[in-house]
Amino acid sequence: MTESEKKAKASHSNSIIKNHMIWSMGAGFIPIPIADFFAVSAIQLDMIRQLSKVYEVNFKETEGKAVITALTGSGLARLGARAVKIIPGVGSMLGGITLAVLSGGSTYALGEVFKKHFETGGTFLDFDPSRLKKYYDEKFEKGKQMAREMEKTEKVKRKKAEEVITEVETKEESTESKAKDVVSQLKALNELKNDGVITEEEFAELKKKLFAAKL
Repeated sequence: MTESEKKAKASHSNSIIKNHMIWSMGAGFIPIPIADFFAVSAIQLDMIRQLSKVYEVNFKETEGKAVITALTGSGLARLGARAVKIIPGVGSMLGGITLAVLSGGSTYALGEVFKKHFETGGTFLDFDPSRLKKYYDEKFEKGKQMAREMEKTEKVKRKKAEEVITEVETKEESTESKAKDVVSQLKALNELKNDGVITEEEFAELKKKLFAAKL
């Protein structure tokens, strides 16, 4: 494999890991404790499947699931986050945020482990979870930090989007209000004209001033 091919595979792998990390974080907000666990596991398994294709490794689903379990474990933090989710109201939101970061960090770490293993010519047959557990733990800490930053960035984006939407809606309401006001005043002027209070010329002049003032 040439150096350019290695770089291309690494770049493709990084993209796969990042995308699945984001999807895992989204699954972390599922409000059903058991559902989020299976959702994240499925996303992680799909990531491993795609990484296998990149490095032309024969994918084995059973072994993939076993490795995920061996590296991630049940985890007291993850179990704690799911337990918090059961609490109504604020608890469910707090648990979702915590699990989103944990899920994202775990997915990133798994991706990095498989990427490193496949880059060195490894396959599912010689995958040793105990040998790579330390590397997983290191990447898990980095992944959690990345997930927190991504979460903060997403919150800022959502806040800006909400502000823009609010501004647009306010302008629309203001425009609608102005339109209704113009129609109301036109009706009043028309009644004055019909009642002979103002002339046709005065009506035309007042109508012109009314539109000029409202634009």
